[in-house]
Amino acid sequence: MRAVVQTRYGTPEAVLQVGELAKPRISDEEVLVQVRAASVHPDVWHVVAGRPWMLRWMGAGIRRPRNPVPGSDVAGVVVEVGSKAGRFAVGDEVFGETILGTQWNNGGAFAEYVSAPEESLAELPRGVSFEQAASVPTSGFIVWLNLPEREWFGTQRDVLVNGAGGGVGTIALQISKSLGAHVTAVDHTEKLDLLRNLGADRVIDYTREDFTRGDARYDLVFDVPGNHSYSTCRQALKPGGRYVLIGHESFGTEGRRIFGLITSFLLLMVRSRFDPQLGSGRTTVPSRRETMDLLRDLLAEGKLTPVVDRTFSLEEVPEALRYLASGQARGKILVTP
Repeated sequence: MRAVVQTRYGTPEAVLQVGELAKPRISDEEVLVQVRAASVHPDVWHVVAGRPWMLRWMGAGIRRPRNPVPGSDVAGVVVEVGSKAGRFAVGDEVFGETILGTQWNNGGAFAEYVSAPEESLAELPRGVSFEQAASVPTSGFIVWLNLPEREWFGTQRDVLVNGAGGGVGTIALQISKSLGAHVTAVDHTEKLDLLRNLGADRVIDYTREDFTRGDARYDLVFDVPGNHSYSTCRQALKPGGRYVLIGHESFGTEGRRIFGLITSFLLLMVRSRFDPQLGSGRTTVPSRRETMDLLRDLLAEGKLTPVVDRTFSLEEVPEALRYLASGQARGKILVTP
């Protein structure tokens, strides 16, 4: 099969090339998927770059990635089923993640075929394209893991999504809306029309307005970029409101090579033991299967509409990663073999 092969850590142009590999062998609880689409997301960039260095010690591989093929979100057709994998049959159209553990690992999705645990997959809903479905799994899992539980949304909540125009942000906006929240979406001028079309009740252009200095107060600030400190964001919270940091490192431009934002998250976790406004307050951790079933239902009901910006070929994956890091994308970036 043809696949993108990563030889070491570094810039996409230097370490990625298209080569010929044997098709993956599946375990008893896996299925083999013929890839129709795979998404490009920040965790892919991290493993290609090998930054922060801590991810290498967390299982990605010290000198080079253990799995030489990048990508972890996939949509495609099942072509082989393991002896203990009973949820899907050959010919089923599915989407999901190719890994169950830490997302800082290559998952083999940038190829013509990939193996995946059946527990991390769901059936492709009717009327949803492979490209749309492949754009959802990792971002959707991050959102659902960090949103409060459904019961919290029982009465209408005021939710602000900072960085609402990206892969995680567009899903956070739509899931919050599906749960009954009044959503304020913050992003660049060029993405405001997109956010309105996705159902945002109010939009804020961050080039003209700082949401932390306005008069509005929110039950939840869902902070994707982490471009304001927690102490600053607290000014935008209602009494009893919550702050959730997703955070990204601007694709290495912040210079935190060794630990990245890991130390910042650890400090917030410690502080959350004494500060009830930190974190979502979720008491249960959703499984991959539960999350994929939720995302499948939202897609099927039309409550989640994935936004696809551009599609690249396997040979164009370095260009796709450059485009991702530029911050220009309006929605998700896809790779099709």
